[in-house]
Amino acid sequence: MKTIIYVDGYNLFYGCLKHSEDKWLDLKALLADQILHVQNPHSELVKIKFFTADIKSKVASNGAAAQHAQQAYHRALCVRYPDEIDIIKGYYSLEKARLLKFKQPPDKTDRVDVWRLEEKQTDVNIALEAYRDASKGLAKQLVFVSNDTDLAPALKAIRDDFGTSLVLGTVIPVRGSGSGRPPNKQLSQYCDWTRSHITDIELRESHLPEVVATGKKPVMKPEYW
Repeated sequence: MKTIIYVDGYNLFYGCLKHSEDKWLDLKALLADQILHVQNPHSELVKIKFFTADIKSKVASNGAAAQHAQQAYHRALCVRYPDEIDIIKGYYSLEKARLLKFKQPPDKTDRVDVWRLEEKQTDVNIALEAYRDASKGLAKQLVFVSNDTDLAPALKAIRDDFGTSLVLGTVIPVRGSGSGRPPNKQLSQYCDWTRSHITDIELRESHLPEVVATGKKPVMKPEYW
């Protein structure tokens, strides 16, 4: 069954990778060779579409090092899987905002100035890519790695317009056994199957090589990762 996987990089990072030693993640090994193969051994990977945005070093915890690490990771994925992985980028918006100060009960007159960092275009990029792929008949199964309810309208449109001719799946990118955490109903209601978590073992066994060979200078796993 030809399959395309759509990965919300922001959701994956904050749900599974932040504060972990698994950031040097091999997306194909994790999503296709492990999760998808277990779900349906007859699945055939067409493409992994990885939706992300370039880090702004001036607000990143590790500054320029974080930006260089992300660039190295993206290059490693592209070199290792030139035909299987596409990286589709949105962008981060950094704007001054005046927001409510945290207190109980909320007081709408008590506000503070903050910098608001928001990732832009990821949801709409996933929605457009998935719908276009469905309309072109490029796959029989579409799998979404996200916990973002903003994708629900896109899944509903695909289900309404293509019916049972497509298999839809969702992988919720959170770590652990998933016990006590129900699937995201906003997404799973339109899907044929839902994976409620990713295990520590699956993540640990899905790392890229620490040195990824290229035709020129090899890509090295960032030291602080």
